[in-house]
Amino acid sequence: MKKFIISPHMRLHEWIAQDKGYFEDEGLVYEFNEQLNSKISKKSNLGDKVGAYQSIERGRTCDVSGACHWTVNMAAGAGHGLLYAEAYSVAPCGIYVPPNSDIKNPEDLANVPISVGYQSGSHYSTIEALDMFLDPEQIKLSFSEGLLWSRMELLIDGAVPAVNVFSGPMYFLEQLGFKKIVDTSFMMAAMIDESADMEDVKKYYAALRRAQSDLDIHTHKYTHFYKKEFPTRFHDQMDTRLFGPGERIVFEPYNKEIYADTQQWVIDRGLFPEGDPIVRDYKSSIATAAE
Repeated sequence: MKKFIISPHMRLHEWIAQDKGYFEDEGLVYEFNEQLNSKISKKSNLGDKVGAYQSIERGRTCDVSGACHWTVNMAAGAGHGLLYAEAYSVAPCGIYVPPNSDIKNPEDLANVPISVGYQSGSHYSTIEALDMFLDPEQIKLSFSEGLLWSRMELLIDGAVPAVNVFSGPMYFLEQLGFKKIVDTSFMMAAMIDESADMEDVKKYYAALRRAQSDLDIHTHKYTHFYKKEFPTRFHDQMDTRLFGPGERIVFEPYNKEIYADTQQWVIDRGLFPEGDPIVRDYKSSIATAAE
C-alpha cells in the first residue's frame, strides 16, 4: 500500500496528530517527510525571487502541502496541483523591527526595505496591509533574504531593518523584544498532489480537525512542538510557554468567489510580472474529499 506523505509546515497540527495517534485512529498509512526540521534552517534561503510559488512549480515531495492562499490559488489555476476546497487556515503575521528601531508606526516603513518571501504569503500580505498606510511606490520589498527562518535570523542578527514573519517566528521575535509595526495576518490553503488518494486526504483532515480542537482547548500544552522546526541555535533561548497557537484551520469552503477575487487582486497589483498564469477554472483547480 502506498503511504500518504505528510510534510509539517510550520504549524502545530501535524505534530499533535502524530503524537496523539490521530492519523492511526483514522486508518491513515503515512510517513513524515520533515522538510523544515530544526537542523536545516539555512536551506530556507533559496535565492533571490524564489519563494513558495516557485517551490510548488518545482514539485513538492508530499501529498498535501501548505502555503498562503494567494500562492496555492495561483498555482492550482496554473495546473501545478489542486487546491483543497473544504478548509483553509488563518495565520497570525506581522512586520517586525528591532527593539531600538526608529520605526514606530506603519508610515515610518515608507521606502524601508522589508524582507519577504517572493510570491509567498509575506509578499502579498505586506502589500495588503500597507495599502492602508502608504502609496504603492513607497512600499519597498526585499526578496533576497530567503524564506521564513532565514529572514528571522537576519533580523535577530541586525542584518535587515524589517521583516514579515508569521506564527512561531513571530512569537519568538516578540519574546526577544522585537516590535510589531503592523499586523499582516492572512489566509493559507492546502495544495493537494493530483495523484493523492482523496480518501487518505479525508482521513488526514479528520485527524487535523481533532488536533485543532486540542489546540483550541489547551494551547500551551502543545507549543513545545515549535522546536521541531526552529533553527537549533535558538532552542536554549525559546520559552514556548509564551507562544500562541499560530495557524488555525477553518473548516469552511474555499469557494468560487474567494478563488476569483484572489486571482483578480494578484493580477491587478502586477504581482506576476511574467503574466497571468491561470489556465484552469475553479472546478478544474480544486479537490474535495467528497470526490
